[in-house]
Amino acid sequence: MKYRIFHRTRYVYQGNVPIGYNRVYLSPRNCPQQECLRTQLDVTPVPAMFTHRAFDYYGNDVQYFSVQEPHDTLDITAQSEVIVTPNLQPALESSPPWEQVRDMLRQASTEEILDAYQYVFPSEFVPVSAELAEYSAPSFTPGRPILEAVVDLTHRIFTEFTYDPAATTIATPVKTVLANRRGVCQDFAHLQIACLRSMGLASRYVSGYIAPKRADSDTEMIGAQASHAWLSVFVPGHGWVDVDPTNDVLPTTEHITLAWARDYDEVSPVRGVILGGGTQTLEVAVHVTPASN
Repeated sequence: MKYRIFHRTRYVYQGNVPIGYNRVYLSPRNCPQQECLRTQLDVTPVPAMFTHRAFDYYGNDVQYFSVQEPHDTLDITAQSEVIVTPNLQPALESSPPWEQVRDMLRQASTEEILDAYQYVFPSEFVPVSAELAEYSAPSFTPGRPILEAVVDLTHRIFTEFTYDPAATTIATPVKTVLANRRGVCQDFAHLQIACLRSMGLASRYVSGYIAPKRADSDTEMIGAQASHAWLSVFVPGHGWVDVDPTNDVLPTTEHITLAWARDYDEVSPVRGVILGGGTQTLEVAVHVTPASN
């Protein structure tokens, strides 16, 4: 499936900003099920310094720029073309018991497992706690195959929580999301990652986009009006398996990956530091369009 992606971010400042430095994750990754054909990044005002391509610790495509002239608006527009190929959906019942996976991660006997082990620990937006383990427990019964347990937890979050853009900000703690049962895709991704890490499992945050509808039906996908977020869980013998609690699906061709890391804090699409400017407003527009050629 080929997609064209338009992502515009606009900051409007109360006063002039004489200088600003920015880091952006707006170029989709190349990975086994995805090929980024092109990305064009346009910034107004024109940056004085622009790092056209770099890679972070996780292998994500990251760019840096600075605007060094007075400005009261900043426009960042990314346009990309991506091909996503279907991935082979794993047989849930053939995955190893979740306790076995937990124990394998603790032993870290191979390079692949050692790399996954870094995603077991808490991070800035993802705590681990007994409360989160308790919420996860009904899905993680003794001896249950890990993917069966993860898919069950995904479904519970989808059915027990309400998608509500007005309920949270990116700074809302996971414990508040758990208590109020409301939030958006970033909240649900952080919540499920926190649940999995609280069970001793490796899970990472995935930032990207989602098509407006499923490829095999007219089902509307939740979260297509903005950048999207979901998560991956590590399963020995299967690698990293994506799940999307906002839509209760295992992603196939509707999800376009930008970046992955421990949580949102490490791969937010746009982050910057400015001098002056006063208060600011933020406008974001995202359009994902299937392309035939």
